[in-house]
Amino acid sequence: MRLSLRVQALATSPIRKLTPYADAAKAAGKKVYHLNIGQPDILTPPQYMEAIRKYDAPVIEYGNSKGDPVLIKAIQKYYAEKGMNYDLEDIYITNGGSEALIMAATALCDDTDEILVFEPFYANYMTFAKTYGAKVVGVPTSVDNGYHLPSEEMIEKFINGRTKAILVTNPGNPTGAVYTEEEMKILSRLALKYDLALIADEVYREFVYDGPYKSFGTMPELDQNLIMVDSVSKRYSACGVRIGCLICKNKAFNAQIMKVAQGRLCSPAVEMVGAAALYETPSSYFEEVNREYKHRRDTIKACLDKLPGVKSSEPQGAFYVMVKLPVDDAEKFAIWVLENFDIDGETVMFAPGNGFYGDSTCGVDEARLAYVLSSEKIEKAIYILGEALKAYPGYTLK
Repeated sequence: MRLSLRVQALATSPIRKLTPYADAAKAAGKKVYHLNIGQPDILTPPQYMEAIRKYDAPVIEYGNSKGDPVLIKAIQKYYAEKGMNYDLEDIYITNGGSEALIMAATALCDDTDEILVFEPFYANYMTFAKTYGAKVVGVPTSVDNGYHLPSEEMIEKFINGRTKAILVTNPGNPTGAVYTEEEMKILSRLALKYDLALIADEVYREFVYDGPYKSFGTMPELDQNLIMVDSVSKRYSACGVRIGCLICKNKAFNAQIMKVAQGRLCSPAVEMVGAAALYETPSSYFEEVNREYKHRRDTIKACLDKLPGVKSSEPQGAFYVMVKLPVDDAEKFAIWVLENFDIDGETVMFAPGNGFYGDSTCGVDEARLAYVLSSEKIEKAIYILGEALKAYPGYTLK
């Protein structure tokens, strides 16, 4: 059979592409510290399983294409408590934040249309866009200023007649950057000036460690241009639940989203019951988790600072850090570490950085590290990384 050019143009996820090498290392008896994927080891709140156990419907029927009304009301309440008021009609339940992004791309973009992102960006954005014929256009940022936005004039140069949306993660994946209020105003002005959608991926909203945080949903001028993407995955350490949501006040946009939602029938009925219970999680949970992640952030930064030739910024939110490594090629190094290096039977896995750029020739010496392990494991993992660097044939400081 003949495969589509569209699917052949999709890139393999840099977060998961080296999994066969990790599996081989484990099969050889090695322990692998996974810094490659944002899978927290924080316990999922017990409310989820408690709700699942109580679920006793005699038939698990199709749900409403828009989502379970109980879950929608829970999400509405969550946002209202944060000063963001949405009608029930504005909220659509999706199969994770990923499907929310896919739905947005479907409703906004035709072939050759463009979505602006800021490099380095979450790698799957490229997949979501390309699948629907759109093109991701990367606006460069730099580790030197913590991956914050360039000037308004610089961003504007990337906007043209094919631009349909600006897509931002705040707090950032993979950089950990948290946008300032002035940066958010820049994006708001540009979205309104060119009548663009502003897609705000705020799944890491609860994890901010330094200074204030502002949601794009608190900017009333964006009411008709803002598309909010959210998920229970990171907030409640429930990645496998695969429940997210898309929120927008633009009625014309929502009418098109409903078509897409109906086409995929509905989100999983049982998981929506459990997800609704997650929104009852007390605020004390987030306070404790936030403290833990801040400690892990501080731990990984201190460990990285001890490694000669390694350069990283201090992430302000989420649980990722982008680093520049003194190597010829971070992907080759990552594979070499899994295949050829261990200390007492232990090794480390990370995500090569070039997969977080639109041009794969960028970020060749960079990597994304996820600090989702305990501080003790992070210390061990970064120690192994440092020793591996010194032994690697392509180490550029030799």
